[in-house]
Amino acid sequence: MGGRAAGAARPGAAAPRAGGQAEAVLARPRHGRAPLHPGAWWLWSLGLGTAATRTTNPLLLALLIAAAGYVVATHRSPSPWSRSYTAFVKLAGAVLLIRLAFTVALGSPVPGTHVLLTLPEIPLPHWAQGIRLGGRVTAEALLFAGYNGLKLATLLICVGAANALASPARLLKSLPGALYEAGVAVVVALTFAPHLISDVQRLRAARRLRGRPDRGVRGLLQVGLPVLEGALERSVALAAAMDARGYGRTAEVPARVRRTTTALTLGGLLGVCAGTYGLLTAEGGAYGVPVLCAGSAAALAGLRLGGRRSPRTRYRPDPWGVRAWLVAGSGAAVAALLTLAAARDPDALHPGVVPLVAPSLPLWPAAAVLLALLPAFVVPEPVEEPS
Repeated sequence: MGGRAAGAARPGAAAPRAGGQAEAVLARPRHGRAPLHPGAWWLWSLGLGTAATRTTNPLLLALLIAAAGYVVATHRSPSPWSRSYTAFVKLAGAVLLIRLAFTVALGSPVPGTHVLLTLPEIPLPHWAQGIRLGGRVTAEALLFAGYNGLKLATLLICVGAANALASPARLLKSLPGALYEAGVAVVVALTFAPHLISDVQRLRAARRLRGRPDRGVRGLLQVGLPVLEGALERSVALAAAMDARGYGRTAEVPARVRRTTTALTLGGLLGVCAGTYGLLTAEGGAYGVPVLCAGSAAALAGLRLGGRRSPRTRYRPDPWGVRAWLVAGSGAAVAALLTLAAARDPDALHPGVVPLVAPSLPLWPAAAVLLALLPAFVVPEPVEEPS
């Protein structure tokens, strides 16, 4: 009896230890790997994009690209939507090549003495003065076009980083009520695109196994009809599911509130556009920031009021914690510091091409760009989200 009691006591004593280890294993990812708010990733990437618009120094732009790429490589989840970063990188490379090709074909107003090649020039009528086809291609013109093309390519890569890091479904939960319908449309479009691609790949593989052509016009027509039929069936099923859940219901609000909401939203968006234009141009640097801040405040107030027409609840909303503040603050700090550097030392952030000189790396703007690596150290590794 004593042996049995002792034997029975041992498993009972071991059970709490095993249970405690299991609870610790389950609790560790939940506590240490809490998902970051998707809005923080977007604010971080928009800060990097704003910093990219303040300089044409290729060394600083390369640092921005490297910082964004490193954060994406270390924190990109295995979800299908996170694979869009490669497409944005290819698009950025195409934009840079197209910018250089236009400079070679159409010329550039930048004077230069280092002639690389001379193309046959096509004479144009008098009304097309200022435009030429062919002629001399100088190193100064190509370098000037490369600097500006790299700036736009960096901006595209920063936006691609946000698309690869922020989950569109979780971002939809964080949208204000006034933008919920538009956000649903965007998320549905982003969700249906991978399904269409997978349907095309599946049908082409099936046709190859049957010995039928899967390329050319004939293959495209015979594959396209089943793909469109499947997309239509999914659209009808989605519409039925949304209608069953009461999607699209609105609450009654006074006419005065509706008019105030419309005025604030439209005025705020116009202010954001005007302020952004001022930030992107050298002449509007004085009014760009105040107009952008005022427009953002008015637009946010309009969205806040507009959310009253769309009553809804959020299931487990994403918290905005310390890590989200650090990530968003790092992007804002990079943008602010490079904007300050562009005002104090424009020659370092905008290297000249006439005369032809090699760009130099300014130290403290380069150190400011390295702040963009902060998310790689403060954000935990991603966890695969259930589909």
